[in-house]
Amino acid sequence: MHVVGASWISQSTRFPGTQQTYRNYYLVLRVGAAFGACCIERDALDPTIAPALAGSSVADLLVDPRLPVRIAALDAYLNAVRPARESALAQAMPLPAGAPPVRAVARDNAIAALVSIKPGQRVGLIGVVNPLVDAITRSGGICLPCDFNMERTQSGLEVARDMLPILETADMIIATGMTLSNGSFDQILMAARRRGIALIVYAQTGSGIIPRFLGDGVAAVCAEPFPFSQFSADPTSVYLYRAS
Repeated sequence: MHVVGASWISQSTRFPGTQQTYRNYYLVLRVGAAFGACCIERDALDPTIAPALAGSSVADLLVDPRLPVRIAALDAYLNAVRPARESALAQAMPLPAGAPPVRAVARDNAIAALVSIKPGQRVGLIGVVNPLVDAITRSGGICLPCDFNMERTQSGLEVARDMLPILETADMIIATGMTLSNGSFDQILMAARRRGIALIVYAQTGSGIIPRFLGDGVAAVCAEPFPFSQFSADPTSVYLYRAS
């Protein structure tokens, strides 16, 4: 199998009335009818990388020395051979048509509802998404946010840069798929296994990869294959997985 299309995307989002600007950078590879995506830090890859990857074999990219390239290639491959829409384990949930805040709130409420958050439970959030912070709070949880690129959430919570104390004190963890591309996913997964706490992953990055860990350290997944909700105003679906 070969990559028939490759893109490097720079995207910025700022909702009216807010002070937070989200800046996201993606490597997106297409294999057959499927896409694989990897959200990356700004300087993780040269923006001119895409033309060199188009036409490459998946086998070659799976041993590429650059981690984001391997993640995007594996994600594209798994989405091609095991698409979420055909999985008996996945529940498709349509996101409504509309502006980005409408779609983001619907998505983040679905993530928070994947597991039962009891009042007073400490929920570690590795990778801050402000609507998800609000969804955790509305559920009665105490959000413990961690992110490399933010000092405070929109609601005023202080954001930690070091996830290790959170991994040891949280009652459950919600992480983004970007933990695959920055190399922290293995550590998060091992902490969840060791402590026996629920790990829930919202996966744009690695939407085809993370469900493979279901029941083996990952309790639930909200997988969103590319094209992501922020790139469309039309109804699109996320896929919800829960371990037995």
